[in-house]
Amino acid sequence: MMKLTVVYDNEARTGLRSGWGFSCLVEVPGHRILFDTGWDGHLLLDNMRKLSISPADIDTLVLSHQHWDHIGGLPALLNSSPDLHIYVPSGFSSNLKKEISSRCAILHEVKDPRNICESVYTTGELGTDIKEQSLVLDSAKGLYVIAGCAHPGISSILSATSRFGTVAGIIGGLHDTQEHCLLKGLQLIGAGHCTVHKNKFREMYPGSFKDIFAGYSMDL
Repeated sequence: MMKLTVVYDNEARTGLRSGWGFSCLVEVPGHRILFDTGWDGHLLLDNMRKLSISPADIDTLVLSHQHWDHIGGLPALLNSSPDLHIYVPSGFSSNLKKEISSRCAILHEVKDPRNICESVYTTGELGTDIKEQSLVLDSAKGLYVIAGCAHPGISSILSATSRFGTVAGIIGGLHDTQEHCLLKGLQLIGAGHCTVHKNKFREMYPGSFKDIFAGYSMDL
């Protein structure tokens, strides 16, 4: 069984705080994996506390890309969890990679698709101007992609994910993508954070569209 919980997003359920950025927790047997950190570490940790998530229980962090609204919470998280395994695209700046390593975290540079742990993969580094990786969850319900901002494009992300099987859903920031038709047939389109065309997705895919927010969770 897998569980996904959105910890940080532009929107939040009652009792949690919203902020520009994205972060979600993936729980699988033996591992707790955080994907991105939002931009405000205090907000990130406050939402974690309210969701009964202990930073000390997180063993792995996957950073999608080097934009402030996805890595801003990193210093605060490292203060609470200094021994994290952190997976970053190899295109991250050398200074940032050096800083992460100096904080006792175990740094893994990602270029190609690879396994993070059982049933959890990274697409590998995608894109040209903005290097970004997405997370792939191989669940009992099919493959689910977690995207930070989808800067490389939906087509590129789905193509990279297809090596692992058939995609059932996508969750996260979809930015200003115009590739709406590529999501046809997905069981879940969980649009959050920077997604510009939420109304378009809602109109085209009323049965699979979900407007996600901090506090949203689902079992996979």
